[in-house]
Amino acid sequence: MGKLWHKNYELDAFVERFTVGRDFELDQYLLNADCVASLAHATMLESIEILTKEELTALREGLIAIIEAHQKEAFPITRAEEDGHTAIENYLTTHYGEAGKKIHTGRSRNDQVIVATRLYARDFLLTFIHHGLELVNNLLVFAAQHQAVPMPGRTHMQIAMPSSVGLWAGAYAEQLLDDLLLAKTAYVINNQSPLGSAASYGVPLPLNRELVADLLGFAKVQNNVLYANNSRGKMESIILDAVDQAALTLSKIAQDLILYSMPEFGYFTLPDNLCSGSSIMPQKKNPCGLELLRAKAATIGACTNQIKNIIKALPSGYNRDFQETKEPFIRGVNTGLGCVQIIDLAIRKVKVNNEKLAAGFIPEIYATDAALELVAQGIPFRDAYKEVGLNLDQLKARNPGSTINAKTYTGTTGNLGLDQARAAQTELQAFVQAETARIETKIARLVGFPVDLFQPEN
Repeated sequence: MGKLWHKNYELDAFVERFTVGRDFELDQYLLNADCVASLAHATMLESIEILTKEELTALREGLIAIIEAHQKEAFPITRAEEDGHTAIENYLTTHYGEAGKKIHTGRSRNDQVIVATRLYARDFLLTFIHHGLELVNNLLVFAAQHQAVPMPGRTHMQIAMPSSVGLWAGAYAEQLLDDLLLAKTAYVINNQSPLGSAASYGVPLPLNRELVADLLGFAKVQNNVLYANNSRGKMESIILDAVDQAALTLSKIAQDLILYSMPEFGYFTLPDNLCSGSSIMPQKKNPCGLELLRAKAATIGACTNQIKNIIKALPSGYNRDFQETKEPFIRGVNTGLGCVQIIDLAIRKVKVNNEKLAAGFIPEIYATDAALELVAQGIPFRDAYKEVGLNLDQLKARNPGSTINAKTYTGTTGNLGLDQARAAQTELQAFVQAETARIETKIARLVGFPVDLFQPEN
């Protein structure tokens, strides 16, 4: 069996290597999704009498065999086949003859790869939000456990005002919740079926796009067939934008953990299993996981921009340029998931050093408090500011715990409002659980058993 587009000539060997690129390798990630989407398409073709019931039964058997072989890493895709779509169709044609030749009816590789990517992305987003919520939960637990532990607040990297470990952890929990809301929005936009758009302009057959969408558990059909194809790359960039925002938050957490675990600070102690050593300095215990996370956050942003730069000047309709969006998308989402898991490990294992934190409460940290106490006595703030600023040497040490507990209005160290973040976490978790159960039911009903459509890197 050869290429789906095979003509009466052979492609130049270098041109073949150049145009195929890594598609035949990357499609291993999308293979299960491609098979499931092909089964939904075949089911629809049988409903409009393009396929017979016997042919549909044969194709179902073949597609399930491919999924099972893939799970055992026993379904190769060759460069000569170009991609997973060709490998699947060649297998079906070899084993089931005419039925295999019919399965592509009404489809193009364009809408075929889009739907496979949508299914892969949909499962990724649910996985990503789930792991993100586990991290949020651990940050909230950490914040509750250490809400009364004083921590020097800093601006411009200098001592600023009294703060707490609870405020620090709670801030990142709330920030991540907002990031995950973006991921939920990306999920909603992604959750529409492009099948039936073919090569951008539909086909003169009575395709039942609504049936396919329902079989695959999509919320709706992506209506305009040209938009369905124009949205390739656009959809992936929307998803990576959400992942990128979360990665920015994770990178800041990583930077804080690296900084505050330095001996000069000593606020935190990182777990040994997150650190590696030096090849020359026996004493070193380096926060390499967190350092690489900072770099990988940049990689995610680069993947996002790569996709945007590929698609931003393309004319409407399919263009081969879209092929180059696949690798940065797969790389970006897998990198994002790994970053969440690294920070989750760090938060669960990090040790808080209360004595080191308390030692940071030098008299100057109470300067603003002292100025506001003068304000409470009727002195204008600017006069109080000058009075304290000109007499910093007269500031006295105070009780850090009493200072942080004195702030009691919404969101401050004495009133973290962790219950609000908990409520948002619970609501988002309910969404993920409901969608996961709904989709698993749909796919299991279609295939006959559960199938993982998001294939993360090992």
